[in-house]
Amino acid sequence: MMDRLKGQVALVTGAGSGMGRVVASMFAREGAAIVAFDVSAAAVAETQRLIEGEGGAVEAVVGDVSDEAAVKVAVEQALNRFGKLTVLYNNAGIMPEADHSVLDTEVNVWDEVQAVNVRGIYLVCKHGIPALIANGGGSVINIASFVAFVGCTVPQDAYTASKGAVIALTKSLAAQFGPHHVRANAICPGPIETPLLTDWLLTNPEAKALRLNRIPLGRFGKPEDVGHLAVYLASDESSWMTGASLNIDGGITSYYF
Repeated sequence: MMDRLKGQVALVTGAGSGMGRVVASMFAREGAAIVAFDVSAAAVAETQRLIEGEGGAVEAVVGDVSDEAAVKVAVEQALNRFGKLTVLYNNAGIMPEADHSVLDTEVNVWDEVQAVNVRGIYLVCKHGIPALIANGGGSVINIASFVAFVGCTVPQDAYTASKGAVIALTKSLAAQFGPHHVRANAICPGPIETPLLTDWLLTNPEAKALRLNRIPLGRFGKPEDVGHLAVYLASDESSWMTGASLNIDGGITSYYF
């Protein structure tokens, strides 16, 4: 274990798989105590097993980030187990196959995406930021996406709109809570090799080649790529950074032709 996050307590949503699990584990290796929050009991239990197997401290909480009562429980369990909360890592998100253009996306699909991807962050911040303030400050890290900056002819409009909202909300949080020593920043990943991506993209050679052609660095990202940035934003090393939207996308948003 290292100690860049020694003394920190991080609530990580969507901690049961993909980037959430990897980042929760990376935080723990750097000395943070983890509240691992996920809708899947089996998945978050596995995350807990992995972190504890490496000697980390973790509290597993099962719940849906779009459910206010569940979020309140997660924050309460963080305070009861660890006595404080210093980092909110808002990672939970969905990208359903039925999300297409505004012309053919059903209202229930649109609403479900906004509920998890935007309302979830609102609720975690609503109940978590007061705990950060009570501890003298902390870091809010919201996972947005590169799609908030570029258009696509094969759209996922509900997802794209939700990630634009995350960036706007992050800036508002930074302005509101900076005087309370609470930082708020957004990470905007490009395509990352997680189950969400690999289930449909990496099994299709044509779709994979098409997207890799748009990434100057020639590969998809790995969860650890995001994790290294997340550790920086959670640590005191980023004490003068707030309101930023940081692309970590292999250069995809800089590619013109």
